[in-house]
Amino acid sequence: MSGTAQTIDAKGGSVVASQPTGGVALMSIHPVYANAILRGDKKVEFRKRRLASDITHVLVYATAPVGAVVGAFTVAGQYTSTPVNLWKRFAQVAGIPRLKFFDHYSSSALGTGIEVGMVFAPRQPLNLTASLGVQRPPQSFQYVTPETAQSALDAMSPVGLIA
Repeated sequence: MSGTAQTIDAKGGSVVASQPTGGVALMSIHPVYANAILRGDKKVEFRKRRLASDITHVLVYATAPVGAVVGAFTVAGQYTSTPVNLWKRFAQVAGIPRLKFFDHYSSSALGTGIEVGMVFAPRQPLNLTASLGVQRPPQSFQYVTPETAQSALDAMSPVGLIA
């Protein structure tokens, strides 16, 4: 995807943030961690495999009981290493307890930390099917079409600017 993510201010007219977008991934995240990302408490999302190198944004789908897209973030970077090295690098911003982290990677030699950049949220959570045309949430993540990505990102504002 190549385009521009634009967000509108509380008055509904002026662009307050605009940046080029590459590919966009829709990622399923447990609500407690999705909320931690939106609050700025969790600055890295851990996965067992990397996103494609052209991914610039992640749409955050909060799993049950929320079941909706509650935000998005820019990908500030990706770091793949052993779980021990990931924890050493990101423990202070992990937003997850140490035991849960190592349990997640118990059968994995490598993992990836996806660094959270700018965070965005819609005024109201976005329904996966009605707003994005996606029939079911991904197990981990999936790439979305440029049209789907643009539609979702256009409905969001940088966190802190939502009125």
